[in-house]
Amino acid sequence: MTRDPEAVLPLKPADFHILLVLLRGDLHGYGIMQAVSEESAGRVRLEVGSLYRLIARLRDAELVDDSTRAPEPGENRRYYRITDFGAQVARLEARRLADVLAVAKRQNLLQDVEPS
Repeated sequence: MTRDPEAVLPLKPADFHILLVLLRGDLHGYGIMQAVSEESAGRVRLEVGSLYRLIARLRDAELVDDSTRAPEPGENRRYYRITDFGAQVARLEARRLADVLAVAKRQNLLQDVEPS
């Protein structure tokens, strides 16, 4: 059975940020937290407890899975990867957000907003 990626949209902001980070490569939980905070200029902050609930939800939706990457010697970390379905959903979410942004620009909603 082929899943419809459109059925997963829209994504919650934290979910989308996690997928964006994992598009660059497999990461462990703490690495995901740091990368999301950095990429969002601190606007999206993931707490440890909520991060693992989010990852569990993304795994249930088949957007994220455990990575086959082995931890470094002495590391006790689990790595995560984005699935092919997750990458497809992320691309569609980016397109959806770009379309929303285009409408906002046409309505001059961003004229007083400074870029981050």
